[in-house]
Amino acid sequence: MKPLILYDIPSRLPGSYWSPNTSKPRFVLNYKELPFETVWVEYPDIATVLKGLGLAPKKRPDGSDIYTVPVLNDPNTGALIDESLEIAAYLEKTYTAKPIFPYGSEMLIRVFDSAYLDNAHPIVRLIYFFRRTRSERLQLPWEEFSPEGPKRDGDWAYLEQGFNKGETLRAKSGGEWVMGDTFSYADIIVASRLFWYKRVLKEDEWARISSWNGGRWAKVLDKVQQECHLA
Repeated sequence: MKPLILYDIPSRLPGSYWSPNTSKPRFVLNYKELPFETVWVEYPDIATVLKGLGLAPKKRPDGSDIYTVPVLNDPNTGALIDESLEIAAYLEKTYTAKPIFPYGSEMLIRVFDSAYLDNAHPIVRLIYFFRRTRSERLQLPWEEFSPEGPKRDGDWAYLEQGFNKGETLRAKSGGEWVMGDTFSYADIIVASRLFWYKRVLKEDEWARISSWNGGRWAKVLDKVQQECHLA
């Protein structure tokens, strides 16, 4: 079997990877024990590299083209897939060992993916760090994203509310994982966002998040990383 190829965004952090979206296929590949290699693509080069692969662009709300990672290239089948959820679905159908959508749960996990990210883990200004592109896209000077003081305190309160919603959802499972006693892609969705916070926030900021809901979230991340052989 030839190694699969994952296109990802590099960083200066140990191990380089950090993005929640590109971490999801990385978690899946490791969980399914599939050999893969990483091609690191700097943010300004994403469009050029993906165009070169022949990948069609997605559309922004204004109709302009946008190219994003992750992208998975499978030399064993010739498949080229973008978007983390579609990559997960492809890997599940193509490499069936160690399922991530157990018991026919793909549709339900797709709903969970949207609901969890919208309600339990809102995007907050605390973590924007592509300075030029994000400032231009949101039409807001970088210095005004989340300055120290009442505005930043409000961002933290907003994020904590999201975590509280996440804990309410988790408590309904009645088990170790989102699906009770069965590990699934839903757990990877949760862990990938936690992994992002841990990687890009300051140590004391991650410690703050880790203390919420009785210290649950660091434990959740650790359990998923162990399950995916990434501890």
